[in-house]
Amino acid sequence: MELGLITFADMEPAGLQNNAKTAHQRIRDLMEEISLADQLGLDVFGIGEHHRPDYAVSSPATILAAAAMITKRIKLSSAVTVLSSDDPVRVYQQFSTIDLLSEGRAEIMAGRGSFLESFPLFGYDLNHYDELYAEKLDLLLQINRDIMINSTGKHRPSIKDRGVFPRALQPQIPIWLAAGGTPASAVRAATLGLPLMLAIIGGSPEHFVPFIDLYKKTFLSAGHQPDTLRFGINNHTYIGTDSRKAGDEFFPHYAAMMNRVGRDRGWPPFSRERFEYSRSEGGALMVGSVAEVTDKILREYELFGFTRFMGHISLGTLPHHLAMQSIELFGDKVIPEVRKAIATT
Repeated sequence: MELGLITFADMEPAGLQNNAKTAHQRIRDLMEEISLADQLGLDVFGIGEHHRPDYAVSSPATILAAAAMITKRIKLSSAVTVLSSDDPVRVYQQFSTIDLLSEGRAEIMAGRGSFLESFPLFGYDLNHYDELYAEKLDLLLQINRDIMINSTGKHRPSIKDRGVFPRALQPQIPIWLAAGGTPASAVRAATLGLPLMLAIIGGSPEHFVPFIDLYKKTFLSAGHQPDTLRFGINNHTYIGTDSRKAGDEFFPHYAAMMNRVGRDRGWPPFSRERFEYSRSEGGALMVGSVAEVTDKILREYELFGFTRFMGHISLGTLPHHLAMQSIELFGDKVIPEVRKAIATT
């Protein structure tokens, strides 16, 4: 099983004049987070793509290329690449370049994104939301598989007998599909034989068992070999030196982020009561001591049998020093305990 981290590089929403200064510092902090994760022996680090003032990264490939030059072994993935509003040719070229820089450590996590700003920004019609994703995913998979491309699409100019270069160092770049729990996403990934990453950001993990069961059943029904089945889970994560302190440190920053996003989506205010329920034994939020977070990862492993776990870190306006502390505890304390427990089962 692989264990790693995801971040969206959240930051304090700054005014137009201060956005660059704030993003500059956040990206410097992000590079330190990635470097620490590599030093601690984590398996993978994922970077999200957003086009909003409260996130510092709109181009994960740029950050991952920089990370390739300061890391040694950790896999470097988008989390996610908003494929519907991007060009699959350029996505492949960017990540094949990362693969060359990193000596074969690049991955792509393809998804539709949790926000919609990229669609009007790049001139796409949201009425074509599903068509865009299906067409562009098909083209990306073809480019990843074949050097010479022939493609006729509705939303992108056709390609006739053209090569896409440079080629990745790996025979094929691992491409994961990201999902939020809709059955169609599970069926799509399983039918294509692609690994699936499920984000569990609310409710109870047990509610997602049928979703993962659907993915597994469809994967095998499609004729794919059982030993090639790979899927992951990610949860919002923060680890402190003890449970109470972790909750007190994390809550104000997490609540500010949840309320900011929630205002756009009509969510009720995020209360401390709801926070405590979410980080309780049956909740999806992995916030607490080393022992608590370890137990919750193992509990989800029992539920799903995943092959990869990703802790979603640095949420909201969490100070950099606390994010680094959480990463260090994850790498030094949680991961060894998780691996030890799984090895004995």
